[in-house]
Amino acid sequence: MDDRTLSELGLDPERRPRHVAVIMDGNGRWAKARGLPRLAGHRAGTKALRRLIEASIELGVPMVTIYAFSTENWNRPAHEVRGLMHLLGDVIENQLDELDENGVRLRHIGWMDRIPDRIAKKIEAAVERTAGNDRLDLNVAFNYGARGEIVRAARRLVADGVAVDDIDERSIEARLETAGLPDPDLIIRTSGEMRLSNFLLWQAAYSEIYCTDTLWPDFDRETLLEALRSYASRDRRYGDVRQSSDKTDERSRIGARSDDATRRSSDGDTVGSVGAAGDPGTEPDAAQAAEPGAAAKRESRARAG
Repeated sequence: MDDRTLSELGLDPERRPRHVAVIMDGNGRWAKARGLPRLAGHRAGTKALRRLIEASIELGVPMVTIYAFSTENWNRPAHEVRGLMHLLGDVIENQLDELDENGVRLRHIGWMDRIPDRIAKKIEAAVERTAGNDRLDLNVAFNYGARGEIVRAARRLVADGVAVDDIDERSIEARLETAGLPDPDLIIRTSGEMRLSNFLLWQAAYSEIYCTDTLWPDFDRETLLEALRSYASRDRRYGDVRQSSDKTDERSRIGARSDDATRRSSDGDTVGSVGAAGDPGTEPDAAQAAEPGAAAKRESRARAG
């Protein structure tokens, strides 16, 4: 999409995020509101994922990371976990051809332990098949938790014999699941919740956060556009106090770093998948979610943060 068309959509081409991460929340509430089982909400969430991918390609967002299944999600009822694993396998089988044709490169962020062997093999095959694509990087956080990621990075530092005085941000980042990838510029959370739920805690240090009341199965191109417009309206200071007009060079420097990182593949033990959407956190009380004026309060707090 050219710059003129983006401008007509209310987007500033110069303030477009290079990396968008999404916490896909609200599947269960979506299903409950329709008298359906929770798995029906997860299945509907896969259609929202397709819309996100299509819109990201159209709008020129080069990298997307989705929170598909957290390490805490193993605590859900066994039948729901089995259903999510089965759904992931179905998504890979049914959508991989289309993703590959559209130039989507898949990566898996997380760990293979506890994932059934047949699903793990499908994940690895999907990553290998799409490794040469470069239109959109889709990172799927499946069996992932940020605290565990940081703990594992610390253990790798010890195992690698890194001296205490040599430990710095760069050495830690090199041992994260996202090694070689740019930090997310924008994190979107659906369903009105305002927490990270153990998602990319290290990488989110300077991410802009956008919360929408839209439940994940209802997420569409317009929802993404609203998030991108909100992002473009913000002044990213990175701890600085300079006015935005004085920071063009800073944004250019950060953008160049992100572009360079986007082109690099992780040297860690990561593989890739196409994700089945699932709520990473617990479901809030419905009355709380529907509190009058809640959306405006949340948007106000998100901007303040």
